[in-house]
Amino acid sequence: MKIRKSMGLTGAIVSLSLLAACGGTEDPAATTTDEITFWSSVKASDVVAQKFNETHQDFKVKLESVPSGAEYYNKLSNAVKAGTVPDVAQVEFMRLPEVAGTGQLEDLTASVGPLVAEKFPAQIQQLVNLGGKTWGVPRDTGPMMLYYRKDFFDQHKIDVPATWEEYRKAAEKTKKADPKARAGVFWNNDASVLTALSWQAGGKWFGTQGDAWQVNLDDEPSKKVADYWQGLVKDDLVRPLPALLDAFWQSVKAEETVAYVCASWCAGGLQATVPDQKGKWAVAPLPTWDGKPASGMYGGSAYAVPKGAKHTAQAAEFIKWITTDPEGIKAWVSSGTSSMFPADPALVDVVKQSFTTDFFDGQDIYATGRTAYDSIMPGWTWGPAMGTTFTSIVDSLAKVKDDAALSGALTTAETATLADMKARGLSVAP
Repeated sequence: MKIRKSMGLTGAIVSLSLLAACGGTEDPAATTTDEITFWSSVKASDVVAQKFNETHQDFKVKLESVPSGAEYYNKLSNAVKAGTVPDVAQVEFMRLPEVAGTGQLEDLTASVGPLVAEKFPAQIQQLVNLGGKTWGVPRDTGPMMLYYRKDFFDQHKIDVPATWEEYRKAAEKTKKADPKARAGVFWNNDASVLTALSWQAGGKWFGTQGDAWQVNLDDEPSKKVADYWQGLVKDDLVRPLPALLDAFWQSVKAEETVAYVCASWCAGGLQATVPDQKGKWAVAPLPTWDGKPASGMYGGSAYAVPKGAKHTAQAAEFIKWITTDPEGIKAWVSSGTSSMFPADPALVDVVKQSFTTDFFDGQDIYATGRTAYDSIMPGWTWGPAMGTTFTSIVDSLAKVKDDAALSGALTTAETATLADMKARGLSVAP
């Protein structure tokens, strides 16, 4: 189905005229200061701010830790309305079109546009370049990989799957080898994984054609993914669990979860949570439908300047340092808890040198991550109402164990998304 804008759509994602009208100017009024404010929910943000302050004299950075998810975006929206915004704010890629399109960000085309064009590949640039404008600088990406217990797979002679057909066979062998163990988890509280797997399969939930939005959450690749995971759940080959919360980690500690799909950044959490399993885990490329390398992204974020910020030049300087400067990237991973995959591919070696892989028995997990990063499927577009889209999907995920069709969750979410877009002043084409 299509959503048609009264003002028309230009650029890859959102109406240029809309974003230009509500998103700031090329040369906003700004002042200098001895201190700027930095909003972030990412691990090691305190270390990053401290390191910047130790190495820069012109101004300092004050970190304000913020919640993640919907609570954070409500906080940002309220701050813009109240005129109490920070100078720098974290924005996930999936929410950036919505945040920029509703006038919550300054236009950074003049200050960071050339940097984005120079440093990042096209499929990453398009996540922050919307409507012909640049709204932020990418920090990290979330290419998907398979995490698995190498000792368990070796002991039971289970081949590491290269395709989704082979993954199902590996899941069957795992359950047969140990009735308590599963080679996968169905994340029942997080729409992002289903999104990433649909992305990998070639799904395109949103797009533009001429002056119209295209919305197609239940396209054929995405329905294939949904039906596949529905089958795994129905046959008790993967265990429904909340993403990366206590119940999941307890299953890992109890050796009831011996494989799962996750992003590159999940490595840090794994080694921090189950240090006693050091040397037992490994990573592999995400299984694909045809055996050829392909990945989607689970997570990933940029840093931007909220609408109304008073110190935009200094904010841009800090953003450049935390996203593209080797010393800034080292600061993110120096604590050993972050395995972020930098959006700037030139900085992968910097991260590798800063993040120890002893937990993975010395495996070069960043080589696997680089393969996944390089194989991220092109053409994915985030929609203008992802908060509504994700909320609708999550509401359906918990019902999958009761044989509710997972593909139906996509259809329901499409209906909810279209209704929200229409309520925002967008008209639905027949």
